[in-house]
Amino acid sequence: MFKKIGPGVLVAAAFIGPGTITACTIAGVGFGYALLWAMLLSIVATIILQEMSARVGVITQKGLAQVIKEQLRISWLRFLVMGIILSAIVIGNTAYEAGNISGATLGLQVLFSSKYATLYPWVIGGIAFILLYLGSYKTLEKVFITLVLIMSVSFVLTAILTKPDIKEMLTGLFIPAIPNGSLFNIIALVGTTVVPYNLFLHASLIKEKWNSSDDLESVRRDTFLSIGLGGLISLAIIISAAAINSTEVKDALDLAKGLEPLYGQSAKYLMGIGLFAAGITSAITAPLAAAYVANSCFGWNATVTDIRFRLVWMFVLFIGVISLSFGIRPIVIIQFAQVANGLLLPIIGLILIWIVNKKAVLGEFKNTFWQNIPALFIIILVILLGAKSVLSVFGII
Repeated sequence: MFKKIGPGVLVAAAFIGPGTITACTIAGVGFGYALLWAMLLSIVATIILQEMSARVGVITQKGLAQVIKEQLRISWLRFLVMGIILSAIVIGNTAYEAGNISGATLGLQVLFSSKYATLYPWVIGGIAFILLYLGSYKTLEKVFITLVLIMSVSFVLTAILTKPDIKEMLTGLFIPAIPNGSLFNIIALVGTTVVPYNLFLHASLIKEKWNSSDDLESVRRDTFLSIGLGGLISLAIIISAAAINSTEVKDALDLAKGLEPLYGQSAKYLMGIGLFAAGITSAITAPLAAAYVANSCFGWNATVTDIRFRLVWMFVLFIGVISLSFGIRPIVIIQFAQVANGLLLPIIGLILIWIVNKKAVLGEFKNTFWQNIPALFIIILVILLGAKSVLSVFGII
C-alpha cells in the first residue's frame, strides 16, 4: 500500500501545519463538535482541487505554473498572473516560514521544556536543511509518510482519550450549523486547508513518481487517501479541543497543557509529538513549493540539485529561522503575502478550471460535466475566501 502513496502525502503534510492546528483548536474549544462539517467540506474541496492539479501534472509532465504560463497567450495577463504567483508563493512562504518553524518549536517545548527555546528554531532549521539538501524525492516521500503517520497516531489517540460523545460528533460532522460568532472560524478552517501553494507543489511533484496517463488511477487513489488522512488529523484536533472547557486555550500549546490535568501526561506528550511533526513538515514543504514555483515561472528547468533551485529554498528557510530566533515579525511583508494569497486563490482556481477543461492540454482526460459541477462550487468558495483574506488585511472585516 505504501508503495502506491506518493506526492499526496506531502500535500497532506503541508496543510497540517501550525495554522491548521490553531484554527482547529479554536474551533473545538469555542464550538465543540459543531464545526466538524466545515472541516469535512474543506477536505472534499481540497481533494477536488488537488486531483485536478495532479491530473495536469501527470498528463503534461509539467509544473502548474509552467502550464499556466504557456496557456496565457496575452503577454500583459501572463506577466500579471506570474507576478501574483511568485509574490504569493515565494514571498508569501518566506513570510510564513517563521510560523511553520514556531509550530515545531512549540512541540519541542511540550516534549522537553522552554529552557532551550532559543535553540529549537536552529535545530528544526538544521533538520529541514539536511532533508532538503541531501534528500531525493523518494527520501522525502518516506520521511513524510512517517511524519504523517506519527501525526495521525498522535492526534487520533488524543481524540480517543477525550472519550467524545459519538452522537454529538456525528451530528456536527454531517449536519451543518453556524453558531453565533462562528463564521470567521469556519472561514479559517477552510482557508488553512485549501492552500494555493499545494496546487503548485502537487503538480510539480507528481512527475517525480508517475509519468503516464495509465497512472491516473494511482494518482487519484494517492490524492484521496493522503488528503483524507490529513483531514482525519484535523478532525481529531477539533474533537480533542472540544473536551476543554476554557476560553483561555488559543493554540495547540495551550491545548496540550489543558489536556494534561484531565487525561494525564500521555495526552500532553501525544499533542507535543503531533505538533512537532506538523511544524517540521510545513517548514520543509513551504521552501520546497517556493523553489518549484520559481523554477517554473523563470523557466529554469532545474533539477532539485540545481544551485538555483537550492538557493530559493535555502533563502526561505534561512529567513524563517532568523525571524523566529530574533523575534522579528515582518508585519508589512506578511500583510503583503496575505493580500497576494487572497488574490491568488480565486485566480488560480478559475485558471485551473479553465485548464482542466481544455482538450489541447489534457485531451481525453479533461473535465467532464459532472466533474465541473462540484469544481464550480469550490471556485465560488475560494472566491469568498480570497475576498475575506484581502479585506481582513485592510481592516474592512
